[in-house]
Amino acid sequence: MASPSSSSSFICKTHFLIDLIAILIVSCTHSSQVEAIKAPIRPQDILPLLPRQVSWPLLNSLRGASDLLPSFVGAASISNHSDLQWKGSCFYQNTAWLELHNKSGSEFGGGTLHIKVSNAHSWTCMDIYVFATPYRVTWDYYFLSREHTLEFDEWGGKAEYEYVKRKGVAIFLMEAGMLGTLKALWEVFPLFTNTGWGESSNLAFLKKHMGANFEARPEPWVTNITVDDIHSGDFLAISKIRGRWGGFETLEKWVSGAYAGHSAWWNFELTEDDANPHIALLPLHPDLRSKFNETAAWEYAQSMIGLPYGYHNLIFSWIDTISDNYPPPLDAHLVASVMTVWNHLQPAYAANMWNEALNKRLGTQGLDLPEILVEVERRGSSFAELLAIPEQDEWVYADGKSTSCVAYVLEMYKEAGLFGDLASQIQVTEFTDAYMLNFFENDSSRLPKWCNEGDTVELPFCQIKGKYRMELPGYNSMDPYPHMTESCPSLPPDYSRPDYC
Repeated sequence: MASPSSSSSFICKTHFLIDLIAILIVSCTHSSQVEAIKAPIRPQDILPLLPRQVSWPLLNSLRGASDLLPSFVGAASISNHSDLQWKGSCFYQNTAWLELHNKSGSEFGGGTLHIKVSNAHSWTCMDIYVFATPYRVTWDYYFLSREHTLEFDEWGGKAEYEYVKRKGVAIFLMEAGMLGTLKALWEVFPLFTNTGWGESSNLAFLKKHMGANFEARPEPWVTNITVDDIHSGDFLAISKIRGRWGGFETLEKWVSGAYAGHSAWWNFELTEDDANPHIALLPLHPDLRSKFNETAAWEYAQSMIGLPYGYHNLIFSWIDTISDNYPPPLDAHLVASVMTVWNHLQPAYAANMWNEALNKRLGTQGLDLPEILVEVERRGSSFAELLAIPEQDEWVYADGKSTSCVAYVLEMYKEAGLFGDLASQIQVTEFTDAYMLNFFENDSSRLPKWCNEGDTVELPFCQIKGKYRMELPGYNSMDPYPHMTESCPSLPPDYSRPDYC
């Protein structure tokens, strides 16, 4: 049952939306440009205002968390006057162009973005847009069929002026509209709450967007393991399904296709982790265990003590291609715009998260994000191509080497000799789903006796914690090969991999 505060919050939102719809109806019915044949009200526009028991099952079939992501429709420039055309969610005929001027009398002047919207499908709809250059991000919404303008009083300097002259202003459409976006926010918010509601929301999200099953296991949900049956090099695959890290893992799984979200240390997961972690032990194959150089692995582990987590390159392990790693409507244009927003809100944070990694891909040093975007365009390349350049394991960042959890474990495997002669041709920082490597036990008779004890379903690995059976699609199925996982697509819900991946 919802708490009183959450119920009152929902009621306030509902009143706001009802008022908004009333304003829209009055405004549209008094507009001389309203088409006579359009529907006065489209049911989908007002579904969020109906009782939750009625509206949410219908909305869930129409909307999802991806509706929080705007889609790129094009760039309005001075060279394509009225040539940029697209179909919106509300207005089906739209054009845009950019006019440069110097109304401010500044050195580089400003500009006016003209957007003409028409042919709305109903009187109650509106389109929401995000507008971006490498130097700024803003937004606006339209519910009247006419020409609208967005003023840029003054460009930030010569660099932005030269950029908009060549490339224009990027336009993104919030395809779900205002009500759909609010509903999508309502779907995403609970993913990060450390509550039963948050856990059920994460499960529902992964079922809906990835096709995960989450079949319940018989109790007890923690296995009494025998430590003597665990050896150096065995892998702990972890899936968290509630709380802050559970929410992040859910979104990470969705974009990457990896069903395990983390690799970590047993003592912490057993005694301190409150994200309801599901944990599986993946024992190394005996042939590889005999080759495992424990001394070399520990030397690498000790060299990483005190270094920060792999935030420099975390997103680059997921992006391998120009377009086939982005769940729609996400794309490289939107990634650039999100980075631009963060660059304004938290410049130091943004610089740590991606600026240094992007500079390494360009072979430059010290460029900030706007300068990176301009440099990419100057070279005749694209930001999508830049993002897809593989991370190199030997890259050292300002604060040391940068590895995520799975890259850290696989780097230990690399140092321990498990990749053999291919070690120099494989970048482990490109991996998101290490459990697919053909490194693990493939004979169930050699698994520990306590493995999957009490479960009626025999898994090919040992689940040692968790209410639901862990799924690891493609488990233990891929032999290492040169440049592995460097150019692989990962589109939901099937995450189909071509033969070379």
